[in-house]
Amino acid sequence: MRSVSFTEDNDIRLLHCGAEYFPALIEAFDAAQHEIYFETYIFADDATAESIKAALGRAAERGVIVNVITDWIGTGNAHAHRLQCDFDAMGVAHHSFNPWFRRGIARMHRKLCVVDRVVAFLGGLNIVDDMNDDDDARIPLPAPRWDFGVRICGPLVATIHWEMAVHWARLGSISWRTRWATFKEQRREHGTHGHLPMVAGLVIRDNLRNRRTIQHAYLQALGNARRSAMLANPYFAPGRKMRNGLIAAARRGVEVTLLLGVGQYRFQDVIARSFYPKLLKAGVRIVEYRKTQLHGKVAVVDDRWATVGSSNVDGFSLFVNQEANVVVVDAEFACELREHIEQGIADGVPMSMADFDSIPLYKRMAYRVGYFVYKNLMRIITWGKSAE
Repeated sequence: MRSVSFTEDNDIRLLHCGAEYFPALIEAFDAAQHEIYFETYIFADDATAESIKAALGRAAERGVIVNVITDWIGTGNAHAHRLQCDFDAMGVAHHSFNPWFRRGIARMHRKLCVVDRVVAFLGGLNIVDDMNDDDDARIPLPAPRWDFGVRICGPLVATIHWEMAVHWARLGSISWRTRWATFKEQRREHGTHGHLPMVAGLVIRDNLRNRRTIQHAYLQALGNARRSAMLANPYFAPGRKMRNGLIAAARRGVEVTLLLGVGQYRFQDVIARSFYPKLLKAGVRIVEYRKTQLHGKVAVVDDRWATVGSSNVDGFSLFVNQEANVVVVDAEFACELREHIEQGIADGVPMSMADFDSIPLYKRMAYRVGYFVYKNLMRIITWGKSAE
């Protein structure tokens, strides 16, 4: 397991929801002169996605090399085929990740972009309209989806570019010699342990060399926490180490708050709520966000350490899928993100043991059964690693 490699002197801007993220993305595409690497889990069929696709096409028309990866499950087989036809006509190179599970069950859940090796984007936002349900575009949301991305300039862009270029190469036809040389190069540390603003590091999860890096980053931050830790996540099903990290921090007197999305998937809600009693008894504060879809995967610890990315706190993100987060060590950035999380908490519904005790017995039994099914399913999928 590799530790986070930090670089200093970065300029990282927080982007809240698609209203800020998509215009910044299109602006970068329209300014591109040389190359664009772009990865997303969902590339929807709506007006927002069309505007992104059109911007990629305009770049390709100018002679910019445009490489796009979408996930086959996230985007859907039929729409992935239509995208392939559209991109071919535009001169945009496109790979659909792991069609028909040819590479196992792992999904490409990352949301990454690098333009001209100068500016990068990373976060939790798929290419789907803020006001549409990301499972069914015909279902409108009551408010814009709660999500975050970042725009990055500085030395960290080179690290992200390298990661994306290698990923693109892996999906193509490259020799075993090239693959081996790439693997050895990836084993090297490309960053430095920076100490000047803005210090940041790319945190990748894959099934090669970074199997537990994102979880390790969370656990290290929780272990070092002294005052507060705020985590927001839509799909909450932590393994034993993550649960123990949250509980240990709360018992040390750290104010631990979880802002959790509910209402999108009933089974996911059942699993998440199965963890509530033990966490609440340990002093962890839990708030459910019901205003609209909460899709942001963000955290702030001690108003200095922050992370934004694609990784949920569940078995699939932490032990199966390809994910990408950025860790930022900067007080100003952390405080800005904290303000958004605090607003989400204000809009949410606090949970308590009294609330849980008032739940009918059959529902509490359903929580236990749901957790049992999920736990054993993840143990099979991850060969027992999800228990960690």
